[in-house]
Amino acid sequence: MEMLYYTAAAVLLYLTSDWILNRIEIRRGARFANRTLIFFVIILVLSLLLFNLLQQLLPVTKSVTATTDDRSEQATEYSQP
Repeated sequence: MEMLYYTAAAVLLYLTSDWILNRIEIRRGARFANRTLIFFVIILVLSLLLFNLLQQLLPVTKSVTATTDDRSEQATEYSQP
């Protein structure tokens, strides 16, 4: 489910960044020469804010990968006779 939230957030970020850039260019009256760089900065700032917010709002799920403590416990179990 988390993957769905992040995918929807990415699509929303793209559309919002494009809309913001278009609004800025309309106010300015001309296209920017480095339009992709400005788009990148807008989407970067928005993505850092939104993904940080999503991490705080979504519940923490337990990872499937083994942690360092799990590996050390397994090693001591096998080393003891």
